[in-house]
Amino acid sequence: MAGQGADARFLQVQTTTDSRAEAMELAHDAVAARLAACAQVAGPIASTYWWESGLERAEEWLLMLKLPADRYQPLADFISERHSYDEPEIIATPIVAGSPAYLSWIEEETRPE
Repeated sequence: MAGQGADARFLQVQTTTDSRAEAMELAHDAVAARLAACAQVAGPIASTYWWESGLERAEEWLLMLKLPADRYQPLADFISERHSYDEPEIIATPIVAGSPAYLSWIEEETRPE
């Protein structure tokens, strides 16, 4: 993954959608597929951004997913394929510290059965 620290074992990946329903569906389906151990949906949030040479404002929903770093690409591919946006935000932030039990749970819940 481009820009990922070599020692990052776990990530929080985020994306935004223009509806709560889409965010909830992506969250459910990503966790059901074990691409992430858990997902949170927050919103609405107010977004301001450049798109096609214009300044845009939108109400969006934020989706945050926790996963092992080695599961990033399958999750990014899933988001790209399923998302309604032409260019969805897919940003991964390293989790630099966390409780050992929680991090172990992330690892266990993202392994295919």
